[in-house]
Amino acid sequence: MHPADMPADVFASLEGAVAFRLFADQKDPTLSVPEQIAGRIGDRILNSEMAPGARIGEQELADEFSVSRGPIREALRILEREGLVTILPRRGAIVTELSAAELTELMEIRAGLFELVVRKLTQNRHPELLPMLRAGNQRLQALAPIPEMGDAYAETTYRLLILCARLSGNQRLQRMLTGLSLQTLRYSKLGLRTPERRLRSARLWQEATDALEQGDTERMVLLARQRIEESAEEAVRQLANTPNPGDRA
Repeated sequence: MHPADMPADVFASLEGAVAFRLFADQKDPTLSVPEQIAGRIGDRILNSEMAPGARIGEQELADEFSVSRGPIREALRILEREGLVTILPRRGAIVTELSAAELTELMEIRAGLFELVVRKLTQNRHPELLPMLRAGNQRLQALAPIPEMGDAYAETTYRLLILCARLSGNQRLQRMLTGLSLQTLRYSKLGLRTPERRLRSARLWQEATDALEQGDTERMVLLARQRIEESAEEAVRQLANTPNPGDRA
């Protein structure tokens, strides 16, 4: 089933529940000027409009946003804290490059945190959990085989993860996983680039949902970790085949 052919109400609430941008839980009027600018630049990085390793010109951004360079520098420091920008001494800012070492560290943390989520979900079965997972699985199965839907698929898996964390009842755990999402989403898109990988991922999501319905906590934990590790392994392979922008300079 093509995503456009799905019933309008199947995934509508899930689709808009998680936004992948800085300060997604705040409205723009409550944000400072540097925070608003950081959010806009962060969107471009996460949407691949700004490539890893690309130089970020302070003056160009100052002209675009009609501000001095001070708010731009503060925005870049915010993005550096989020892992999206690297500020190099005497060279300025660049979009943070992707690396296998960082990927391994981030995915280890993500897998460990999500295991805690799974255990809490099976202990306290929220009534919205299974309907949400079934709707998410339907969406994943529709997106997986379509070549141009890789980014949409990766974003959907992250929505599912964060929504699971919300339903776990642990707000601190939810905030930690949400904070990781900005740093790991670019890697996830690499690991889920091909339809074959996405079909495999969708199958693991479905098997994990089945395990939850059966009350099999250990199997759900195993499947969640397997899905994360397989995505990370594929992302590492993709990185190995991607030229470093600095090498072409």
